[in-house]
Amino acid sequence: MKKLLSLLVLMAVGAQAAPSLDHTVFDARNETTSLAEFRGQVVYVDFWASWCVPCRKSFPWMNEMHQKYQAQGLAVVAINLDTDPLLAQAFLAEVPAHFTVRFNPEGDVARSFDLLGMPSSFIFNRQGQLVQSHVGFYTNKAADYEQELVSLLKE
Repeated sequence: MKKLLSLLVLMAVGAQAAPSLDHTVFDARNETTSLAEFRGQVVYVDFWASWCVPCRKSFPWMNEMHQKYQAQGLAVVAINLDTDPLLAQAFLAEVPAHFTVRFNPEGDVARSFDLLGMPSSFIFNRQGQLVQSHVGFYTNKAADYEQELVSLLKE
């Protein structure tokens, strides 16, 4: 069943190469870092922007997931797409992140993931393979999102 779900996700992404962790982004000090540093962990990559209203709901959930599952190998990585870093800073002052935040103001990483809306999340297994993706964040589906993570953490 898991293999079928993985295949369906990859087909849904389209004919282009599937999203991967082989990208560089910026940290809070504007230094280049690689998403590949998270290989070996289950990685929840979330793309967000300061103007994104549903992102304000997803951050508390991501904080909770980070707190509950970090020790089991979960890495939550939120990638901001604002071109003005002050907008991201203001958002984070209001809605703190207790997980990894990275920045991609050029949007090249987001384009390679072929985003369809905000927020968009992508879940990678410990081998760095994309296994699930979501467009939007729906609080009534939060338990389902969590179960996806728990299943991968058990593998």
